[in-house]
Amino acid sequence: MLKGVYLQRAGRAAWIALACALLVTPVHAQKRPQAVSRPQAAVIPSDPDEAFTALREAARKNDVERAYAISATLVDYPVPSYVEYFRIKPQLFDASGLARIDAPDDQVRVFLQRYKGDAIADRMRNDWLLVLGKKRDWANFDVEYPQFALKDDTQVECYALLSRALKGQNVAADARNVLSDPRYYGEGCVDLIGYLAQSQQIQRSDVAYQARLALEQNYVTLAGKIAALVPDARADGDTLATIVKMARSDPSQAAAYLGTAQGALSRDEQGAAWGVIGQFAARKLLPDAAGYYRRQMDLGGNQWLSDDTQEWRVRAALRQGDWKQVRQAVELMRPELRAKDPAWIYWYGRALKADGRDTEAQQNFQQIAGQFNFYGQLASEELGNRITLPARTTVSDAEAMAMRSRPGFQRAQKFYNMNLRFEGNREWNWELRNMSDRELLAAAEYARRLELLDRTVNSADRTRNEHDFTLRFLMPYRDIMQRATDDVGLDMAWVYGLIRQESRFIMNARSSAGAHGLMQVMPATAKYVARKIGMNDFSPSMMGDPNINILLGTNYLNMVLTDLDSSWTLASAAYNAGPGRPKAWRSTLVRPVEGAIFAETIPFNETRGYVKNVLSNATYYAALMSGRPQSLKSRLGMVAPSAVTTTSLP
Repeated sequence: MLKGVYLQRAGRAAWIALACALLVTPVHAQKRPQAVSRPQAAVIPSDPDEAFTALREAARKNDVERAYAISATLVDYPVPSYVEYFRIKPQLFDASGLARIDAPDDQVRVFLQRYKGDAIADRMRNDWLLVLGKKRDWANFDVEYPQFALKDDTQVECYALLSRALKGQNVAADARNVLSDPRYYGEGCVDLIGYLAQSQQIQRSDVAYQARLALEQNYVTLAGKIAALVPDARADGDTLATIVKMARSDPSQAAAYLGTAQGALSRDEQGAAWGVIGQFAARKLLPDAAGYYRRQMDLGGNQWLSDDTQEWRVRAALRQGDWKQVRQAVELMRPELRAKDPAWIYWYGRALKADGRDTEAQQNFQQIAGQFNFYGQLASEELGNRITLPARTTVSDAEAMAMRSRPGFQRAQKFYNMNLRFEGNREWNWELRNMSDRELLAAAEYARRLELLDRTVNSADRTRNEHDFTLRFLMPYRDIMQRATDDVGLDMAWVYGLIRQESRFIMNARSSAGAHGLMQVMPATAKYVARKIGMNDFSPSMMGDPNINILLGTNYLNMVLTDLDSSWTLASAAYNAGPGRPKAWRSTLVRPVEGAIFAETIPFNETRGYVKNVLSNATYYAALMSGRPQSLKSRLGMVAPSAVTTTSLP
């Protein structure tokens, strides 16, 4: 029997329930869920849309009784599939999100047949597969899994591999590819690791690596559960675990500790330890990071290094300007990781070029130069080309309006009208699957006519051979934008590039932190800017007006740009992470670096992607507006070292 079946976010054991799974009789299809005693029943809204929203919330909390009560009032609701889904789903999971072994299988089967082919059916199948995997109902799991279209749930993939392993198949190689991000492991992946270790398909070193991978991402409880799958693994891994924890806060202290403790570690463990220390030093932009990585490479190169550790090995070398180490670091990358991100193809090409291997460098650049992204643009420039727009394909009115008959788009519109964007996007994106380029452009044009501008961009972004960049890079509110950017002397292409990344032109967009509108201005920032420009009648409710939102957003962006030496790279980072952070990152430089290197070595994942996307967007917007070829490299510029200075900007 497997050990330690846990979901990392849960704080209690689940193994006893799992052991009893095969003894439980399924709940019959139409049996009403048993009432749960509650102090006072919550009122069910009389408005159907409000009741539906309340049902959705009850389903999110897996509140079986309330979901049942609300769904009973929505007999003729326009999207019955979601009413039924939200009624059944709480019966599949408990309040902590763990799959239940007494789920109503018969109700799920009826639902899947009734809504076969719909997005919500795939969502239900995803949920049911988690239940079937947990209770080891492999007969039904193996029937349902091939019908799961999206296959975007790591835990389901783990159960699928476990099913195969239990039939005697060797799945170790596939498991290593699936088990790359502990955030998504859940119960199924811990089960898989345990069984593969027990059946000797993987070794102790695999288990130790998975525990360390969880620890690197600060999933301490999960790391302990994985380590416990192999007897005495915890004791053997104490030294390495201590180094990982220490490196997170103080890499130099971890390096000193490793110097005294490395006699207790194997050669591979020493290499792994230096790699982890290098990763956290690189994330802190410490100059010692490249040196730690050199020590790791001297021990053999790849001792079970996480993807993060491998990527930061390249970034540390880029920061130091050590092109030889950049080349070696990319060559040592896991092949699947190296091929997944055009960044590593580009930087490998640059390292080859620095080594005088121009022909090989050009071959690397040619691999990605046709991609419409940050590194595709940079690779194109390395080949001597400027950034231009592809030929435009236009669709007819008839093609665009034919999209209104698509059921998924109809359901999406209903959800968007209720401001339920998650469900709306699910339905819209489901309809886009398997569309031709021309159909995608028709869907994008249809969305534009409905003023669903984020769906316009999303749909047009998916084309492969036929394109319409006027749909990919929309320019709504252009008169307002022209006035606002002219008044403060900002490049309008850059501002549009930023808005496209911030809100996708959703006027009522709100972030979890409270940022509002097109330019996602924080409330405190809006008040600050309004006061600075003399807007004495400002109130937060005015941020829903595109005139005010763009006015305050562009004024703040101009303040940030001025504060950061007119660098679009630094100012873009500041708009996302706050103006103090890019100043601190810049202060760690020992020499001027290309803007692309600065962007690639930003410590925050979100900000790193944000800066790349904003400046890539801006380059295409400039090409659209001017009708002339553009240079992303020129926009990125150079970033020079400077002392950390304080800023009064929020």
